[in-house]
Parts: sequence; C-alpha cells; structure tokens
Amino acid sequence: MSETQLRLSAEQHYAHELAALRAEDKGPRPPNWQLSPNAVVTYLIGGKSPSGEGISAKYIGNRRLIEIAVATLATDRALLLYGVPGTAKSWVSEHLAAAISGDSSLIIQGTAGTSEEAVRYGWNYAKLLAEGPSTGALVESPLMWAMQEGKLARIEELTRMPSDVQDTLITILSEKALPVAELRMQVNAQKGFNVIATANNRDKGVNELSSALKRRFNTVVLPPPASLEEELEIVQSRAESLGRALELPNEKPALEEVRRVVTVFRELRNGLTEDGKNRLKSPSGTLSTAEAISVVSHGLSMAGYFGDGSLKADDLAAGLLGAIVKDPVQDRLVWQEYLETVVKERDGWKDIYRASRDLI
Repeated sequence: MSETQLRLSAEQHYAHELAALRAEDKGPRPPNWQLSPNAVVTYLIGGKSPSGEGISAKYIGNRRLIEIAVATLATDRALLLYGVPGTAKSWVSEHLAAAISGDSSLIIQGTAGTSEEAVRYGWNYAKLLAEGPSTGALVESPLMWAMQEGKLARIEELTRMPSDVQDTLITILSEKALPVAELRMQVNAQKGFNVIATANNRDKGVNELSSALKRRFNTVVLPPPASLEEELEIVQSRAESLGRALELPNEKPALEEVRRVVTVFRELRNGLTEDGKNRLKSPSGTLSTAEAISVVSHGLSMAGYFGDGSLKADDLAAGLLGAIVKDPVQDRLVWQEYLETVVKERDGWKDIYRASRDLI
C-alpha cells in the first residue's frame, strides 16, 4: 500500500475492521467467503465486533436490503443493485466484494463502447498470430479471473452496455461456465463465484435488460435516503473521509453548512420545501446524495486553499451552481426562482443567498 495512492480500495482502507471481524467470526461461511453473512452485514451497516471494536457504517439505510443482497450472493443467483444515480450502488458493490472475497478489483465498467471481449475474454494478437489459439494467447477478463478464483465480479452500469454484450452473461450465470470455443474448452466457476451488477434508469443511453438476463438476477432497489437526517449523516461522514484522503487543509465541515446543502438538494429534488408549504420546479439533473458530497468536498477545498479553513456560504455557492444548473437556460431559471422565493426568505440563509446571486 502506497502512502501516495490517491484512493485506497475498500479492503485496503478498512483492512483493520475486516481483520477484526474475520478473527472473531464464528458464524457459518459459504465456500470461499472471507466472512460469514452476518459479519458481512455488520461490516456494511456498522456496529461492533464480538470483542467490542467499533465497525463504521458503510451504508446508512435499511438493514434488510443489505441482508437480502448478502443472502442473494450466497445462492446461485447474481445480484443487481438498482436505483436512481447517487444511491451508493457502486459503493455497496465495492464493500460487498471486499467483505466477501477480500478483493473488490475484479470490475468491468459498462459503457456504450464495452465489447464482448471485455466481459468474456480477449486475445494477445501478437501471440495469436505467432502461435495460433492457445492458453498463452488468451487474455482473461476480470469475470474470468473471478470464476477461476471463486470470487465476486463487479459489473458497473450494466444497462449502459449494448444489449448483445449484456446477453453474453446469460450462459455464464446459468451454467456457471465460460466456453472458449477457439480452444475447445470451458472455464468452470469455482465455489464462491458470483456477480454483482449495478444499473440505473435515469441516464441517457440506457439499454434495457432482456427478460432472459433479468431472470438470472435478484434485484435489490437502493432508494434515496428517506430523511434529511439520514442524508445529512451520509454527506457529513463521506465529505470528512474525502477531506482526510485528499489532505485538505480545512477544519471539520460545519454541520449547519452541510445541512443547508442537503436541504437545497432534497427540496429541489422533491419539488417541495421541507415544511411542505411550497411547491418548487425541479432542475433537469438528479441532485443525488453523491453530488451533495461533491459540493461539500469542493467547498472544503475552497475553504482550505482560498479561505480560512472554515466552510462558509461563499465556499459552497459555486459547487451548488455547478451541481444544479446543468441546462444553462432551464435550470438557471429554476435556481433563480428557488433563490428568490425560498432561500432569500429563510432565516439565517441570507449569506448563501448573496453568495449564490453574485455567481448567476
């Protein structure tokens, strides 16, 4: 592990927690799992190890959803984490892989350009031309590695892949084998192998899953945070963690400033003020919890490098504008109306009103 590494994987960052749970875990473990299902849930939801060591919460939300996800991975069904953007699908996927397999790096990123070779296998064409088809010329995909080692493979943004590429998973998920026709062989999945995929239905370019592929997955929908306090806790803890990782020269983010960011996002996202009295127009973007974390992190950077280190309205205004105004005409009008009808009239919010108005 390098001290200069920008981002540590889940199994690196939380190695001490995983080690503590593993050392004291007496529950039954499925084959090739590093932890028992109960310990995996404790790692995700937070709590204490049997000896009393604190385990931080990686997912703040409904415990039952995580239990369903973990139980799914202990069967022969693959897991699909579904929801609107910014509901921690990739975050949960990474931590599930870290807790179960001890390795979250076996990942395929779905895009419009993802090819069948990226999912199944490819070829080293120099060796292929020199030797012909051989195991030495074969280039294993992360999915093939996971099958051979009995680990979890992660597929991000499954619905961004072309439909014909998605359907290459059907045989793998059904037969737990990957045929390599050129070598007249197949790679058989070892115990412990499974797939975690993530998908959302809000982005442009989404390709719906075929019925045949849907049947191979158990779908768990991760909802947006149910309450302001729940979302506030998520944004506060993640922004603090990012600030430490990036070594930003700032103080701990003020809870009240984070609360204002979360309130703005929730009100515009829901089209209604928190007190339920005023209906609002919503911008074209999703205004997800992940974007709220980015706004606070950007504010911490502004405060640390161009301020006194204390997060203030001036530090947040640019991040709010960038997150909310995606369409320069429609969204700008929505933001201006919200500033004039809600922010301007709210007690204690005059500073964020002035800072935001100066940027429009």
